[in-house]
Amino acid sequence: MQNILGIETSCDETGVALFHPDRGLIADLVYTQADHAAYGGVVPELASRDHVRKLPGMLRELLDRAEMKADDIDAVAYTAGPGLAGALLVGASTGVALAAALDRPAIAVHHMEGHLLSPLLEDPAPEFPFVALLVSGGHTMLVAVAGFGRYRLLGETLDDAAGEAFDKTARLLGLGYPGGPEVARLAESGDPQRFEFPRPMINRPGLDFSFSGLKTHTRELIARSEATDFADIAAGFEQAVAETLAIKCRRALEKTRMQRLVVAGGVSANRRLRAELEARLPGRVYYPSLRLCTDNGAMIAHAGWYRRAEASRNGLISVKPRWPIDSLAG
Repeated sequence: MQNILGIETSCDETGVALFHPDRGLIADLVYTQADHAAYGGVVPELASRDHVRKLPGMLRELLDRAEMKADDIDAVAYTAGPGLAGALLVGASTGVALAAALDRPAIAVHHMEGHLLSPLLEDPAPEFPFVALLVSGGHTMLVAVAGFGRYRLLGETLDDAAGEAFDKTARLLGLGYPGGPEVARLAESGDPQRFEFPRPMINRPGLDFSFSGLKTHTRELIARSEATDFADIAAGFEQAVAETLAIKCRRALEKTRMQRLVVAGGVSANRRLRAELEARLPGRVYYPSLRLCTDNGAMIAHAGWYRRAEASRNGLISVKPRWPIDSLAG
Protein backbone atom coordinates (compact mmCIF):
# COMPACT_ATOMS: atom_id res chain seq x y z
CA MET A 1 0.00 0.00 0.00
CA GLN A 2 1.95 2.98 -1.32
CA ASN A 3 -0.07 5.74 -3.06
CA ILE A 4 -2.61 7.03 -0.54
CA LEU A 5 -5.34 9.42 -1.65
CA GLY A 6 -6.53 11.74 1.14
CA ILE A 7 -9.91 13.51 1.20
CA GLU A 8 -10.70 16.22 3.78
CA THR A 9 -14.20 17.74 4.11
CA SER A 10 -14.71 18.20 7.85
CA CYS A 11 -15.69 21.89 7.73
CA ASP A 12 -15.23 24.63 5.12
CA GLU A 13 -12.07 23.48 3.33
CA THR A 14 -12.15 20.88 0.57
CA GLY A 15 -8.77 19.15 0.49
CA VAL A 16 -7.37 16.32 -1.64
CA ALA A 17 -3.83 14.97 -1.75
CA LEU A 18 -1.67 12.03 -2.76
CA PHE A 19 0.99 10.72 -0.37
CA HIS A 20 3.68 8.05 -0.85
CA PRO A 21 5.79 6.88 2.11
CA ASP A 22 9.02 7.18 0.11
CA ARG A 23 8.20 10.11 -2.17
CA GLY A 24 6.36 12.10 0.49
CA LEU A 25 3.61 14.48 -0.59
CA ILE A 26 3.13 13.98 -4.33
CA ALA A 27 0.43 16.59 -4.95
CA ASP A 28 -2.29 18.39 -3.02
CA LEU A 29 -5.10 20.88 -3.57
CA VAL A 30 -7.13 22.91 -1.09
CA TYR A 31 -10.23 24.98 -1.78
CA THR A 32 -11.40 27.37 0.95
CA GLN A 33 -15.06 28.25 0.79
CA ALA A 34 -15.85 31.97 0.67
CA ASP A 35 -19.66 32.01 0.94
CA HIS A 36 -19.58 31.89 4.75
CA ALA A 37 -18.01 35.35 5.07
CA ALA A 38 -21.40 37.02 4.77
CA TYR A 39 -22.63 35.09 7.81
CA GLY A 40 -19.57 35.53 10.04
CA GLY A 41 -19.18 31.78 10.48
CA VAL A 42 -19.60 28.45 8.75
CA VAL A 43 -23.11 27.53 7.59
CA PRO A 44 -23.17 23.69 7.62
CA GLU A 45 -25.59 23.26 4.70
CA LEU A 46 -23.61 25.63 2.49
CA ALA A 47 -20.40 23.83 3.41
CA SER A 48 -21.83 20.45 2.42
CA ARG A 49 -23.11 21.73 -0.92
CA ASP A 50 -19.78 23.35 -1.75
CA HIS A 51 -17.93 20.09 -1.05
CA VAL A 52 -20.31 18.28 -3.43
CA ARG A 53 -19.63 20.86 -6.14
CA LYS A 54 -15.86 21.05 -5.80
CA LEU A 55 -14.69 17.55 -4.89
CA PRO A 56 -15.06 15.69 -8.25
CA GLY A 57 -13.19 18.33 -10.24
CA MET A 58 -10.46 18.61 -7.61
CA LEU A 59 -9.87 14.85 -7.71
CA ARG A 60 -9.45 14.96 -11.49
CA GLU A 61 -7.07 17.93 -11.25
CA LEU A 62 -5.08 16.22 -8.50
CA LEU A 63 -4.45 13.15 -10.65
CA ASP A 64 -3.45 15.38 -13.57
CA ARG A 65 -0.95 17.28 -11.43
CA ALA A 66 0.51 14.05 -10.08
CA GLU A 67 0.60 12.57 -13.60
CA MET A 68 -1.22 9.53 -12.28
CA LYS A 69 -4.33 7.55 -13.14
CA ALA A 70 -7.05 6.46 -10.74
CA ASP A 71 -5.75 2.88 -10.95
CA ASP A 72 -2.46 4.07 -9.42
CA ILE A 73 -4.25 4.78 -6.12
CA ASP A 74 -3.62 1.99 -3.59
CA ALA A 75 -5.96 3.20 -0.82
CA VAL A 76 -8.38 6.05 -0.13
CA ALA A 77 -8.21 7.84 3.23
CA TYR A 78 -11.01 10.19 4.24
CA THR A 79 -11.88 12.30 7.27
CA ALA A 80 -14.50 10.43 9.30
CA GLY A 81 -14.63 12.95 12.17
CA PRO A 82 -14.81 15.06 14.16
CA GLY A 83 -16.53 17.80 12.18
CA LEU A 84 -19.81 18.86 10.62
CA ALA A 85 -21.93 15.76 9.98
CA GLY A 86 -23.11 16.76 6.50
CA ALA A 87 -19.67 17.87 5.36
CA LEU A 88 -18.07 14.68 6.69
CA LEU A 89 -20.63 12.57 4.83
CA VAL A 90 -19.67 14.15 1.50
CA GLY A 91 -16.03 13.17 1.88
CA ALA A 92 -16.78 9.79 3.42
CA SER A 93 -19.28 8.76 0.74
CA THR A 94 -16.94 9.94 -2.01
CA GLY A 95 -13.97 8.13 -0.49
CA VAL A 96 -15.77 4.86 0.16
CA ALA A 97 -17.45 4.88 -3.26
CA LEU A 98 -14.19 5.61 -5.07
CA ALA A 99 -12.38 2.89 -3.14
CA ALA A 100 -15.13 0.40 -4.01
CA ALA A 101 -15.06 1.38 -7.70
CA LEU A 102 -11.29 0.86 -7.80
CA ASP A 103 -11.44 -2.29 -5.64
CA ARG A 104 -9.18 -0.59 -3.11
CA PRO A 105 -9.44 -0.32 0.68
CA ALA A 106 -10.81 2.77 2.41
CA ILE A 107 -9.33 4.24 5.60
CA ALA A 108 -11.33 6.33 8.08
CA VAL A 109 -9.10 9.04 9.56
CA HIS A 110 -9.49 11.18 12.69
CA HIS A 111 -9.25 14.83 11.68
CA MET A 112 -7.25 15.93 14.73
CA GLU A 113 -4.86 12.99 14.41
CA GLY A 114 -4.20 14.29 10.91
CA HIS A 115 -3.22 17.66 12.39
CA LEU A 116 -1.20 16.02 15.16
CA LEU A 117 0.88 13.97 12.72
CA SER A 118 1.26 16.71 10.07
CA PRO A 119 4.60 18.07 11.39
CA LEU A 120 6.04 14.60 10.67
CA LEU A 121 5.79 15.58 6.99
CA GLU A 122 8.49 18.21 7.58
CA ASP A 123 12.28 17.93 7.71
CA PRO A 124 13.40 17.68 10.44
CA ALA A 125 10.41 15.81 11.82
CA PRO A 126 9.78 15.57 15.57
CA GLU A 127 10.53 12.31 17.29
CA PHE A 128 8.18 10.69 19.79
CA PRO A 129 7.39 11.46 22.57
CA PHE A 130 6.10 15.02 22.47
CA VAL A 131 3.30 17.28 23.68
CA ALA A 132 0.91 18.46 20.98
CA LEU A 133 -1.03 21.71 21.04
CA LEU A 134 -3.92 21.30 18.59
CA VAL A 135 -5.43 24.71 18.06
CA SER A 136 -8.00 25.56 15.41
CA GLY A 137 -11.44 27.02 14.85
CA GLY A 138 -13.17 24.12 16.52
CA HIS A 139 -10.56 22.67 18.86
CA THR A 140 -8.01 23.75 21.45
CA MET A 141 -6.37 20.89 23.30
CA LEU A 142 -3.10 19.67 24.74
CA VAL A 143 -2.22 16.02 24.15
CA ALA A 144 0.66 13.94 25.50
CA VAL A 145 1.88 11.80 22.60
CA ALA A 146 3.95 8.78 23.69
CA GLY A 147 3.92 7.31 20.18
CA PHE A 148 1.62 6.74 17.25
CA GLY A 149 -1.87 6.08 18.59
CA ARG A 150 -0.74 6.54 22.20
CA TYR A 151 -2.48 9.77 23.13
CA ARG A 152 -3.45 11.18 26.51
CA LEU A 153 -5.60 14.29 26.71
CA LEU A 154 -4.02 16.79 29.11
CA GLY A 155 -6.45 19.68 28.72
CA GLU A 156 -8.98 21.20 26.35
CA THR A 157 -11.17 24.23 26.00
CA LEU A 158 -14.22 24.42 28.22
CA ASP A 159 -16.06 26.72 25.80
CA ASP A 160 -14.83 28.63 22.73
CA ALA A 161 -11.79 27.32 20.90
CA ALA A 162 -9.02 29.82 20.22
CA GLY A 163 -9.80 29.97 16.51
CA GLU A 164 -13.48 30.49 17.26
CA ALA A 165 -12.58 33.38 19.57
CA PHE A 166 -10.53 34.93 16.73
CA ASP A 167 -13.49 34.57 14.35
CA LYS A 168 -15.92 36.20 16.78
CA THR A 169 -13.50 39.01 17.58
CA ALA A 170 -12.99 39.67 13.88
CA ARG A 171 -16.74 39.97 13.43
CA LEU A 172 -16.96 42.46 16.33
CA LEU A 173 -14.20 44.50 14.71
CA GLY A 174 -15.99 44.49 11.36
CA LEU A 175 -13.38 42.29 9.72
CA GLY A 176 -13.78 39.40 7.30
CA TYR A 177 -13.93 35.64 7.74
CA PRO A 178 -11.96 33.56 8.61
CA GLY A 179 -11.08 35.86 11.47
CA GLY A 180 -7.63 34.68 12.52
CA PRO A 181 -5.66 36.11 9.57
CA GLU A 182 -7.81 39.26 9.55
CA VAL A 183 -7.21 40.00 13.24
CA ALA A 184 -3.48 39.28 12.83
CA ARG A 185 -3.21 41.70 9.91
CA LEU A 186 -4.93 44.48 11.84
CA ALA A 187 -2.84 43.72 14.94
CA GLU A 188 0.40 44.35 13.04
CA SER A 189 -0.22 48.11 13.27
CA GLY A 190 -1.47 48.04 16.87
CA ASP A 191 0.01 48.36 20.35
CA PRO A 192 -0.66 45.16 22.34
CA GLN A 193 0.09 46.93 25.64
CA ARG A 194 -2.35 49.84 25.30
CA PHE A 195 -5.39 48.00 26.67
CA GLU A 196 -5.47 45.45 29.45
CA PHE A 197 -6.71 41.96 28.56
CA PRO A 198 -7.12 38.93 30.84
CA ARG A 199 -5.08 35.74 30.42
CA PRO A 200 -7.88 33.27 31.14
CA MET A 201 -7.32 30.40 33.59
CA ILE A 202 -3.56 30.83 33.91
CA ASN A 203 -3.90 31.20 37.69
CA ARG A 204 -5.87 27.98 38.07
CA PRO A 205 -4.45 24.47 38.30
CA GLY A 206 -4.82 22.16 35.33
CA LEU A 207 -4.31 22.53 31.62
CA ASP A 208 -7.81 23.39 30.40
CA PHE A 209 -8.58 26.54 28.41
CA SER A 210 -11.43 29.03 28.32
CA PHE A 211 -11.75 31.91 25.86
CA SER A 212 -15.37 32.99 26.36
CA GLY A 213 -14.44 35.49 29.09
CA LEU A 214 -11.71 37.00 26.93
CA LYS A 215 -14.20 37.29 24.08
CA THR A 216 -16.71 39.06 26.37
CA HIS A 217 -14.02 41.43 27.64
CA THR A 218 -13.08 42.25 24.04
CA ARG A 219 -16.71 42.84 23.04
CA GLU A 220 -17.24 45.28 25.89
CA LEU A 221 -14.01 47.09 25.09
CA ILE A 222 -14.97 47.45 21.42
CA ALA A 223 -18.41 48.79 22.40
CA ARG A 224 -16.89 51.73 24.26
CA SER A 225 -14.03 52.41 21.83
CA GLU A 226 -13.57 54.27 18.56
CA ALA A 227 -12.59 52.66 15.25
CA THR A 228 -9.16 54.26 15.64
CA ASP A 229 -8.61 51.99 18.65
CA PHE A 230 -9.33 48.77 16.79
CA ALA A 231 -5.74 47.96 15.78
CA ASP A 232 -4.63 48.23 19.41
CA ILE A 233 -7.57 46.06 20.52
CA ALA A 234 -6.72 43.43 17.89
CA ALA A 235 -3.09 43.43 19.02
CA GLY A 236 -4.00 43.14 22.69
CA PHE A 237 -6.47 40.33 22.05
CA GLU A 238 -3.98 38.41 19.91
CA GLN A 239 -1.24 38.84 22.53
CA ALA A 240 -3.56 37.58 25.29
CA VAL A 241 -4.42 34.43 23.33
CA ALA A 242 -0.78 33.78 22.40
CA GLU A 243 0.49 34.22 25.96
CA THR A 244 -2.27 32.04 27.41
CA LEU A 245 -1.50 29.21 25.00
CA ALA A 246 2.26 29.51 25.57
CA ILE A 247 1.92 29.46 29.37
CA LYS A 248 -0.23 26.34 29.24
CA CYS A 249 2.19 24.65 26.83
CA ARG A 250 5.10 25.28 29.17
CA ARG A 251 3.13 23.76 32.05
CA ALA A 252 2.27 20.73 29.91
CA LEU A 253 5.93 20.14 29.08
CA GLU A 254 6.87 20.47 32.74
CA LYS A 255 4.09 18.12 33.83
CA THR A 256 4.99 15.42 31.30
CA ARG A 257 8.76 16.03 31.46
CA MET A 258 8.87 16.03 27.69
CA GLN A 259 11.23 18.21 25.67
CA ARG A 260 9.39 18.63 22.37
CA LEU A 261 6.21 20.51 21.49
CA VAL A 262 4.23 20.03 18.28
CA VAL A 263 1.79 22.81 17.34
CA ALA A 264 -0.77 22.19 14.60
CA GLY A 265 -4.13 23.48 13.39
CA GLY A 266 -5.07 26.75 11.74
CA VAL A 267 -4.04 28.99 14.65
CA SER A 268 -0.54 27.47 14.59
CA ALA A 269 0.18 29.78 11.63
CA ASN A 270 -0.17 32.85 13.87
CA ARG A 271 3.17 34.67 14.08
CA ARG A 272 2.60 36.14 17.53
CA LEU A 273 1.80 32.70 18.92
CA ARG A 274 4.97 31.27 17.40
CA ALA A 275 7.04 34.10 18.85
CA GLU A 276 5.59 33.54 22.34
CA LEU A 277 6.21 29.80 22.18
CA GLU A 278 9.80 30.27 21.04
CA ALA A 279 10.41 32.82 23.79
CA ARG A 280 8.79 30.95 26.69
CA LEU A 281 9.53 27.27 26.08
CA PRO A 282 12.78 25.51 26.92
CA GLY A 283 12.52 22.74 24.31
CA ARG A 284 12.16 22.50 20.55
CA VAL A 285 8.88 23.54 18.88
CA TYR A 286 7.74 21.89 15.65
CA TYR A 287 5.08 23.11 13.22
CA PRO A 288 3.69 21.99 9.89
CA SER A 289 4.52 24.24 6.95
CA LEU A 290 2.19 27.23 6.71
CA ARG A 291 0.17 25.76 3.85
CA LEU A 292 -0.52 22.65 5.94
CA CYS A 293 -1.65 24.49 9.09
CA THR A 294 -5.26 24.81 7.98
CA ASP A 295 -7.40 21.79 7.05
CA ASN A 296 -5.98 19.90 4.07
CA GLY A 297 -5.97 16.56 2.31
CA ALA A 298 -2.23 16.04 2.79
CA MET A 299 -2.56 15.43 6.53
CA ILE A 300 -5.40 12.95 5.88
CA ALA A 301 -3.43 11.00 3.28
CA HIS A 302 -0.41 10.99 5.59
CA ALA A 303 -2.44 9.85 8.62
CA GLY A 304 -4.11 7.29 6.39
CA TRP A 305 -0.75 5.69 5.70
CA TYR A 306 -0.17 5.41 9.46
CA ARG A 307 -3.66 3.87 9.79
CA ARG A 308 -3.26 1.52 6.80
CA ALA A 309 -3.63 -1.55 9.03
CA GLU A 310 -7.23 -0.45 9.66
CA ALA A 311 -8.13 -0.22 5.97
CA SER A 312 -11.49 -1.77 5.11
CA ARG A 313 -13.28 -3.04 2.01
CA ASN A 314 -16.70 -3.41 3.66
CA GLY A 315 -18.18 -0.45 1.76
CA LEU A 316 -19.81 0.98 4.87
CA ILE A 317 -20.07 4.77 5.23
CA SER A 318 -19.79 6.00 8.81
CA VAL A 319 -18.83 9.37 10.27
CA LYS A 320 -18.28 10.53 13.84
CA PRO A 321 -19.02 14.26 14.28
CA ARG A 322 -17.84 13.86 17.90
CA TRP A 323 -14.78 11.63 18.24
CA PRO A 324 -12.39 12.04 21.21
CA ILE A 325 -8.78 11.79 20.13
CA ASP A 326 -7.77 9.85 23.23
CA SER A 327 -10.15 7.06 22.18
CA LEU A 328 -7.74 6.14 19.37
CA ALA A 329 -5.27 3.28 19.67
CA GLY A 330 -2.16 2.65 17.62
